[in-house]
Amino acid sequence: MHPYMLILFATTFFTAFSQVLMKQSAQKKYKSWIYEYLNWRVILAYGIVFTVLMVNTYAYTEVEIKYASIIDAFSYVNVMLFSYLLLKERFTGRQLLGNLVIIAGILVYTL
Repeated sequence: MHPYMLILFATTFFTAFSQVLMKQSAQKKYKSWIYEYLNWRVILAYGIVFTVLMVNTYAYTEVEIKYASIIDAFSYVNVMLFSYLLLKERFTGRQLLGNLVIIAGILVYTL
């Protein structure tokens, strides 16, 4: 596997983690509206998103776009897994089915 593909896979995990941080922040109550945006979770999440954007921009120059788009689809699967593991959210049968379709599509496309 191309090393830049591994980098793209890693960024899908970071993207999912940043989304979980955002959701955790959104579930909290703050004493002022400004603290909804200026707290460590939001700042860290946006820092991760910015870093992922920069890394992906470079990695896309080294990976064929047909593979990069497939790797990006893993972020949906990662968000569901992180939501389950970190936020203790239950997912519905439709969400599970949707993620299985994503995984099946990735397997069919790559094989």
